[in-house]
This record gives sequence, structure tokens and C-alpha cells, in this order.
Amino acid sequence: MDLQSRKIEFVQEFLKLQSEEAISRLEKLLKIEKKWDGDELEPMTVKELNERIDKSMEDSKNGRLTEVNQLLAEIEKWT
Repeated sequence: MDLQSRKIEFVQEFLKLQSEEAISRLEKLLKIEKKWDGDELEPMTVKELNERIDKSMEDSKNGRLTEVNQLLAEIEKWT
């Protein structure tokens, strides 16, 4: 199946969606993809990187983590 046909099929399936949550997830995914395709992606500053590291460490200490098996199970629900 060529790309144009896949796009049309995707749009048709998208229009059938009734789940607000599914549409929100697809919107987020589209925003991420647009950043990778365009010029919006900018490198982090050292300060931003250090802030992310600090937040990650804090999340880890406070148990705000997602185990790999939980993440994979969630991803399975998307399809």
C-alpha cells in the first residue's frame, strides 16, 4: 500500500474514533512528530538538562516511575 493510500485509510479510521482519550493521544503524537520533522527541535541548554536530571531524580526518590512492563502493557492498549 502506498503512502497516500495509507494516509486516506488512517484518516477514515480517525474519523470513526469516539474516544476523547484516543484523539488526545493522537494529537500529542502528531505534535511530537511535527517537532521531529520541522525546525522546532532545539538543543537543551546545560541548565535545562540539569533541571531535567534533578526532576528525574526527585521523581525516582518519590516513586513517580513507570516500570517497563507497565509501559509496554499500556502501549499494547494503543493498538
